[in-house]
Amino acid sequence: MKKDSMLLLCAAVVLASVLGASPSGRTSDKSLNGLLEPVRKAHNVPALGGAVVTSEGLEAAGATGIRKVGLDVAVTADDEWHIGSDTKAMTAAMIGALVERGKLRWETTVEEVFPDEAASMSPELRKVTLLQLLSHRSGLPANIPWGLVPRRGTTRDQRLTVIRGLGSVRLAAEPGAKYLYSNLGYVIAGAMAEKAADAVWEDLLRKIVFEPLGMTGAGFGGVGTPARVDQPYGHGEDGLPARGNGPDMDNPPVMGPAGTVHLRLADWAKFAADQLRGDRGEKALLKPETYKRLHTPPFGGDYALGWLTADREWGGGTVLTHAGSNTMNYAVVWLAPARGFAVLVVCNQGGPAAAKACDEAAGKLIQWHEKREK
Repeated sequence: MKKDSMLLLCAAVVLASVLGASPSGRTSDKSLNGLLEPVRKAHNVPALGGAVVTSEGLEAAGATGIRKVGLDVAVTADDEWHIGSDTKAMTAAMIGALVERGKLRWETTVEEVFPDEAASMSPELRKVTLLQLLSHRSGLPANIPWGLVPRRGTTRDQRLTVIRGLGSVRLAAEPGAKYLYSNLGYVIAGAMAEKAADAVWEDLLRKIVFEPLGMTGAGFGGVGTPARVDQPYGHGEDGLPARGNGPDMDNPPVMGPAGTVHLRLADWAKFAADQLRGDRGEKALLKPETYKRLHTPPFGGDYALGWLTADREWGGGTVLTHAGSNTMNYAVVWLAPARGFAVLVVCNQGGPAAAKACDEAAGKLIQWHEKREK
């Protein structure tokens, strides 16, 4: 997701009435459905899901609409949703853990990890650091022709093929000098983690992030069983269903570190809650100094490591956000560490209408939480 698109996510806050809560204090899914349904209808998207999270965990979640246009199969809050580039914050967190363990340094260069492959790279690219890759300050292009990367061997093998092909890549800016959003940069960072830890990125993310946080429904690629409507189908910006569903209905797997995660709202809530706790210096997956690094733009500007920073009054100051899309789905997250809460929104459609729907839904969820806290 490009920065310009993410900047459109300044939530249009709309007052919403607070609906009934369960005896446990957590609002039922049906409550948030009443907030999401008018937004879904207004923007004519198949489905919307949303959640409100605190540093203690999931406060409320809901979903409304249908899994696939043309079929009357309702979505649920327990469905799996593709979150695209919101994966980047998870990749950065996993790499933060490797830094803590001494496997990598933020200043580790491409050449240090891949000395043989670096011989064919430009001198500037050889010296690009992990920190520059994760903050989109490497000078690399946004993408390469991903579809041309042979799907042979493991995804780690495929990412190594990308590394070996970097000799033909020229930087558009001096490393560290300019913000240039790059999926390629995250794929390289993921490959560096794979080499340092001697494991596939997908396994690293499972073992370092998903399993410790209890994110049991998180996985990779498109969702659902092919030819069955057991999970939300993706839809193009024209509102029409994708040509199919299942794991292969996604960007090529080689792009994993940049954006192939899917999960349930409850799983994403666990990650968001951990990020809130870590930012606030509370007990979390990583050390407090690692969260500070993840959440602070290292070269100025407003992009940290997998997070865009902004200043919002409703968030009590600095908030963190990101959006993601594989063109068939859309997702956005807002974290307000100072206020100790976050909102998550997902849609099974890509394009501008989905972005606007998620933006408006995020605003409603923010206002819902604020009113509930009073």
